[in-house]
Amino acid sequence: MPSLPREALDNWVEQWLEANREAERNGDWKPLAEFYTDDATYGWNIGPKEDVMCVGIDEIREIALGLEMEGLENWVYEYQKVLVDDRQGEIVGFWKQIANRSDGATAEIYGIGGSWFRLDANLKIEWQRDFFDFGHVAKGYAKLIESGDLSPGMQKRIERSLAGEKLPGYYPLGQAPVPIW
Repeated sequence: MPSLPREALDNWVEQWLEANREAERNGDWKPLAEFYTDDATYGWNIGPKEDVMCVGIDEIREIALGLEMEGLENWVYEYQKVLVDDRQGEIVGFWKQIANRSDGATAEIYGIGGSWFRLDANLKIEWQRDFFDFGHVAKGYAKLIESGDLSPGMQKRIERSLAGEKLPGYYPLGQAPVPIW
């Protein structure tokens, strides 16, 4: 965990936030892969039974920023607050998950969501962990299903999951190749 200059970290945060806004505008998060080291890890918990863990830039690009974002093309992850620790080279960003509905309104997932990053000496993400309130996410998706505002891509993802399809990067709790925390 390198100590990094505060100004460099603040500049990185601005670049990251703008790259995220661009990804949201384009409905494509894969270009964010340029922010990661080749051997980075990116994981999160997906409820009471599973964790998701992507190891290496290719899995991060294809799974975390690709498959996992399919169906969320009309969503934004609006950062509310970003905390920077220059002594440890770590950043925590708190975001909201907001779906743009077909009637022009938005549907926000209640609860706290965020990303915790550790950067290397070259200001590349070597470690990222996301956190969010899974119960509120499930309830939010249920409301979108009821209103007919769940995207076709997200409907397919939910159908695959309900059918028991093993999704890449998903592991039973505690069995991911890299610890979640």
